[in-house]
Amino acid sequence: MDDYKVIDHYLCVKLPREVDHHKSEEICKNADRLIATSDVNNVIFDFEDTTFMDSSGVGIIIGRYKKIAPIGGKVYAIHADQQIKRILKMSGLNKIIEIMDEEKN
Repeated sequence: MDDYKVIDHYLCVKLPREVDHHKSEEICKNADRLIATSDVNNVIFDFEDTTFMDSSGVGIIIGRYKKIAPIGGKVYAIHADQQIKRILKMSGLNKIIEIMDEEKN
């Protein structure tokens, strides 16, 4: 579970190279378990290693947002490359989550 860390009420989810429907169920299950059992107020999705994301990745983010927003929490995306940022903006996620400008090299 090195890809999931809780630090100071933040759940950081390090996403895999490819975020697709094959991996989305496991990511959701692990994130939801930590949100339910840890003192988590915010979720950070780390796209550092991610080079591909389909609509199931958008679903992962929306689902966690729906769990966190009612308690006043926020969802963040970090280390997103231009392609991932484009998907986040095209899907409208940029209106409900904070996309940090720090870009991976």
